[in-house]
Amino acid sequence: MLNELRCEACHSDATPLGPEERRLLLTELEGWKIVDRDGIPQLEKEYRFKNYQLAWAFANKVSQLAEEEFHHPSLLLEWGKVTVTWWSHSIKGLHQNDFICAAKCDRF
Repeated sequence: MLNELRCEACHSDATPLGPEERRLLLTELEGWKIVDRDGIPQLEKEYRFKNYQLAWAFANKVSQLAEEEFHHPSLLLEWGKVTVTWWSHSIKGLHQNDFICAAKCDRF
């Protein structure tokens, strides 16, 4: 299970996941999609909430996870919605770490 793994150090010489590896890991997640921004594949999901305060609390949990894993997403906090986007900046692509953190977000 992805959410039981820990992130590993990802250096700029790490190899980004290929399309088949990404596809296989994506099958272990629910509601996540791979989006392409400026040629960089990114893992993204929108979470919906009843109000801003609940969305904010969720964003804080994801931020705490990011600090614990030392892997940081893009977070867009809006009224009743948080969009979480994971990708590995150092390799300009997706790494297993992104899928691990995505799975952990779904536990909150």
